[in-house]
Amino acid sequence: VDKALAANMAKDAIERAIKKSTGELEGVNYEELRYEGYAPGGVAVIVDCLTENKVRTVSDVRHAFAKFGGNLGTDGSVAFMFRKCGVLSFPAGSNEETITDAAIEAGADDVQVYPEDGAIDVITSPEQFEDVKNAMLKAGLTPEDAEVTMRADNDIKISGETAEMVIKMLDMLEDLDDVQNVYYNAELDQ
Repeated sequence: VDKALAANMAKDAIERAIKKSTGELEGVNYEELRYEGYAPGGVAVIVDCLTENKVRTVSDVRHAFAKFGGNLGTDGSVAFMFRKCGVLSFPAGSNEETITDAAIEAGADDVQVYPEDGAIDVITSPEQFEDVKNAMLKAGLTPEDAEVTMRADNDIKISGETAEMVIKMLDMLEDLDDVQNVYYNAELDQ
C-alpha cells in the first residue's frame, strides 16, 4: 500500500488490488506463483506472480526469459541465493551514526553503508520489519524506501551488451500484468 501511495495510485485501484489478492472479487480465484531462472550472464532471477490463469502467466514469463537469452528453471534453482528481509533505505548524506544507533536500539539485524554515495540500508528480519520501521520513524528518521524484499547473498557484476539484455528482460517481466515482484542478483553497470 505504501508503494502504491508513493506512486500516486488511486485509492480505488489500491482497494481493487487488495480485493483481487485476497480473493474477495466474486468468481475469480487467484493463485500466487513463483518462477525462477537465469538471465544472460548467469544472473539469477525470481519472479513472483498473482494470477487467475496459470497457463497464460507461465507462458508470458517463459517468453520473456527466452526472448532475451534467459532460461526458466525449476523450483529452488535460484531461491537459495536469496534471503527474505526487511530493508529501510536512507538517502546519501544521512547521518550514519544516528541511523546506526537507532537501528541497533530498534533490533535491526544489520546496517549497510554504501561508500560510493553514502546511502544507508537498515536490514531486519521480516518479522521485526514493522517494529524497526516504527522505531526509526519515532526517532525522527524517515526512510526513503521501506519494504520486505528478497535480497541476493552475492551480486554478479555485468556490463555492456549482456547488461542491456538483462535490463530488457527485467523490464519485460515487470511490465507483465500478473507479475508482482522481480528479484535479481545483477549489479548493473548502466
